[in-house]
Amino acid sequence: MSFSIPVSIPRLKALHAHNLRSDQDLLDFIPRRYLDRNSVSSVGMLKGSGEEATIIGTVKDIRQADKRLEVIVEDSTGRLKCVWFRGTAYFKKLLSPGDEISVFGKVQRFGAWLSIAHPDVEKIKDNSQLTKTVGTIPVYPSNNFFKKVWLGSQQFQQWALQLLSRDTLPDLLPESVRLRLKLTTRHQAYLYVHSPENLKQANAGRVYLKFEELFFFELAVHTLKLRSASKPAQLHFNGPGELTKTFFNEVLPFELTAGQVNALKDIRTDFGSGRLMNRLIQGDVGSGKTIVAIGAILMMLDNGYQAIFMAPTEILAEQHYRTLFSYLNPLGVDIRLLTGKRKSSQKKEILNAAALGSPMVIAGTHALIQEGVELPRLGLIVVDEQHRFGVEQRARFSSASIPPHTLAMSATPIPRSLALSVFGKLDISVIKGLPSGRKPIKTGIRPDTKREDVYQFLDTVLTDGGQVYIVYPLVEESEALDLENAMDGFETVKGRFPAHRIGLLHGRMKADEKEAVMQAFEAGDTAILVSTTVIEVGINVPNASVMVIEHAERFGLSQLHQLRGRIGRGSRQSYCILITSPKQSKTGRERLRVMTETNDGFLISEADLRLRGPGDFLGTRQSGVPEFRFADLVEDEALLQEAAAQVKLLLADDPELKKPEHEQLRLYFQKYLNERRKFFEMM
Repeated sequence: MSFSIPVSIPRLKALHAHNLRSDQDLLDFIPRRYLDRNSVSSVGMLKGSGEEATIIGTVKDIRQADKRLEVIVEDSTGRLKCVWFRGTAYFKKLLSPGDEISVFGKVQRFGAWLSIAHPDVEKIKDNSQLTKTVGTIPVYPSNNFFKKVWLGSQQFQQWALQLLSRDTLPDLLPESVRLRLKLTTRHQAYLYVHSPENLKQANAGRVYLKFEELFFFELAVHTLKLRSASKPAQLHFNGPGELTKTFFNEVLPFELTAGQVNALKDIRTDFGSGRLMNRLIQGDVGSGKTIVAIGAILMMLDNGYQAIFMAPTEILAEQHYRTLFSYLNPLGVDIRLLTGKRKSSQKKEILNAAALGSPMVIAGTHALIQEGVELPRLGLIVVDEQHRFGVEQRARFSSASIPPHTLAMSATPIPRSLALSVFGKLDISVIKGLPSGRKPIKTGIRPDTKREDVYQFLDTVLTDGGQVYIVYPLVEESEALDLENAMDGFETVKGRFPAHRIGLLHGRMKADEKEAVMQAFEAGDTAILVSTTVIEVGINVPNASVMVIEHAERFGLSQLHQLRGRIGRGSRQSYCILITSPKQSKTGRERLRVMTETNDGFLISEADLRLRGPGDFLGTRQSGVPEFRFADLVEDEALLQEAAAQVKLLLADDPELKKPEHEQLRLYFQKYLNERRKFFEMM
């Protein structure tokens, strides 16, 4: 890839450092904001109370004092001081007395002077032309690479207009879609973005580019989903048998919720459809997804197949194994545990049994999909917390010679629009509501100065026979610091509650040590469990009714909700206490406020998505969420849904895109899909 326009070697290096390598990359490098001539303020209008403003004026004086640079800007109504404490050499070289410039920033008053610290600055070469014809000035993203080679907004706009004046860009969207939604043409969209006459044009250009990006993403998702749905299953299903009926009629000690019943109906329909199942079960913490998974496993066992139950961590795999064993062992089901830390002799015995092909269930971690694991009659893979597996791991799930059905579960409720994007090839069942008899958890915020009041409340809970979690955060992504923090907390708690047995759980413990600690807590031998976030998912101790989360402001909303889901599982009223330090950001305070207002995981996930964005919300490296150049999955949810709707209409009319009017679309889409095939096939 290269540019068809002249670019100097230093600038070429700067562009490459920003991953700009082609003409299309330059066109896609769009302004981050615009200076609207109609919204420009005069210096005389400014109050200096922290308001943001754009001023266009003339540089009158430049003063350097030690590491401080002051530039005096004047318009017809007064003077303004622009101040830099870093990058002074660049701005001193960039600006000269007499230059016409625009400055943007937060205006403060210091004595007699109005001042902006570190403003955004753009030089305007011909202010008379600006006054007459140019209503909106684009401001492009900048960085140190660009500044060193004098690459500013004017040059980026000049390059874009040079490219657009030379060739007309062909439309990629179907004309029917573009006209239906009253979108501009592709070529005009880029003109509007790079050289708008007003903000309305700039917005129209951005809307087109966002929609086009989302449209092709959704087209890939739906096309591959149609192809996947057409693959016949090589597994024979004759309906639920004796194991399934006995479990639900005689063994299960409670009635299923409506959400669980509907999810099981979806799974049974998938098994009997003759196609491979690829289904995601979404449900809040405690909604009963595991029982649904057990129902699916039993249906497979009834039909002579094997099943595996995968979890992202060893402690969660061990917890699932204990749960599966308690339900399935009375039915005579062969249930095993396979993790990376199991002894070689244990692994060999499990693998030998699995290779015989007899019906059995294996719970474990990613060790289940490594080489050497042979499951000749594998009929079902259950994946818990699917988004915590990387896309490459997820791709191996269906690599068997006879692909199995796949049932994914997520206790992190994801807004439907994002779920469709991240798990595009999966059908989705949602379990709403909690099993009967569960009381809503009461959540409160307490400053760390009130910790003793919290401990006194714990005294009453422990005296009444209750159990307590005390959770410490991951500090700066360091397991060592995390461990040290929990260890200090463990000693503090031991000293404060000498009459009670205190347990400690953290990620560095050996598997048998963690299992011993959890078994002691589950049995009630331990009154307080001091833990790091290893208890975030999967732990089930109904008698534990209080959770204290230290430094709660350091957690994300969804993680707080996951932690809180460890309590509220028994008959006791449960309480979650968020202990905070005095120093909190506005976002941190907002997160904690949401936690006190609702126990609904879907509402919490939507708030978390707004506050943190989709990449951070799901963990981009783990989930495989793609980076969008123009669109934002949070802000542009309505556009995403519209793109999905238009794609469905298109594929219903022309599933193979073979109509003559879709030739340009088909050719571009083939190229688009080939460049991203690995990602989409791993979804």
